[in-house]
Amino acid sequence: MSERINVPGRINVMVPWLGQEEADAAAEAIASGWVAQGPRVARFEQEFAAAMGARFGVATTSCTTALHLALTVAGIGPGDDVLIPSFSFIATTNAVRYVGANPVFADVDIVTGNVTGDSLAAALTDRTRAVIVVDQGGVPVDLDDIRRVTDPLRIIVVEDAACGAGSTYKGRPVGTGADIATWSFHPRKLLTTGEGGMITTDRETWAVRAKHLREHAMSVSAADRHASVLPPAEEYSEVGYNFRMTDLQAAVGLVQLTRLPAIVARRREIAARYRDTIDGICGLRAVSDPAYGTSNFQSFWVEVESDYPTDRDGLLTALAEADISARRGIMAAHRQAPYVDLTPSAGLPVTERLTDSTLILPVFHTLSEADQDRVIAVLRQPVRTLVSAIEEGART
Repeated sequence: MSERINVPGRINVMVPWLGQEEADAAAEAIASGWVAQGPRVARFEQEFAAAMGARFGVATTSCTTALHLALTVAGIGPGDDVLIPSFSFIATTNAVRYVGANPVFADVDIVTGNVTGDSLAAALTDRTRAVIVVDQGGVPVDLDDIRRVTDPLRIIVVEDAACGAGSTYKGRPVGTGADIATWSFHPRKLLTTGEGGMITTDRETWAVRAKHLREHAMSVSAADRHASVLPPAEEYSEVGYNFRMTDLQAAVGLVQLTRLPAIVARRREIAARYRDTIDGICGLRAVSDPAYGTSNFQSFWVEVESDYPTDRDGLLTALAEADISARRGIMAAHRQAPYVDLTPSAGLPVTERLTDSTLILPVFHTLSEADQDRVIAVLRQPVRTLVSAIEEGART
């Protein structure tokens, strides 16, 4: 498509913002002798929930296990339908199956990549008891529009805010308008604990049960047992899980949480510079803030439209040739083997268009202007090549 651009080194799609403070916090946890779930986890739960505008937080091993617990404490199970976007990492769909419920796919908005009230209304069934809405790539979902459909039917709203820490909806943190929200601390997210997740909710009974279930449903917590010389015998009232975060992870998470405003500001600065350029390139459309909120730009995605000189995969190849690590856009779960039989009869045209035509560009705190210019140069190269070909044809 184009000649190789000489470059000094690889540009990754994401680099976590980790430093000496996180290393020191982890070392302090090790020195304390308490590395399993303990006081640092409890503090991280409290501080993260407060930062996200929720009353209660429940730390878990991942956002996937957080989704599993969220559906469980909400009473979702066999015989229930749960509306979800196919346009999301497959864990969103898997969590529905974990509790024995039936995933029902809804299409998404072409601009935000999120489900809407209308797309959910089109997918409703007589057995719909919950919806999982996703802040895809950090773009906030329009919760008021969602609840316009769900509230009259008493449908539970679960917000998969895996990508959403630092994004806002109508001036508040995303997740606050849902019945229960879940979060990810994977290294691709703004805040990372290596692996890890969180539930936030204002419903105390749900938070208490989630904490009970994540620890094998023991009647006495591990922290209480280890704090006692002769702990009482524990009992197990139901089948529980081992979904516990460690104090090592929470120690890192507490430091990461203090970085969140700076992380968001830096990513928005980089995103704005990308948008200023991409707005002038015919055939490329960049993700942007919706009118009702702000994105943390966890993923800065670009749609490669039909009037761009090459397709999405051609542009990915050009970026790779320049030693720039971009990624294909969000997957479509209904195209994967476990869920292909759940494709709606009307199809999911917007989901498939975005899955096939979008890519994710590098955004991280140490991305320099020079490196960002390397990315931009590749985006412009197909257009320059096309213009040169047209001019050469006109001369001949």
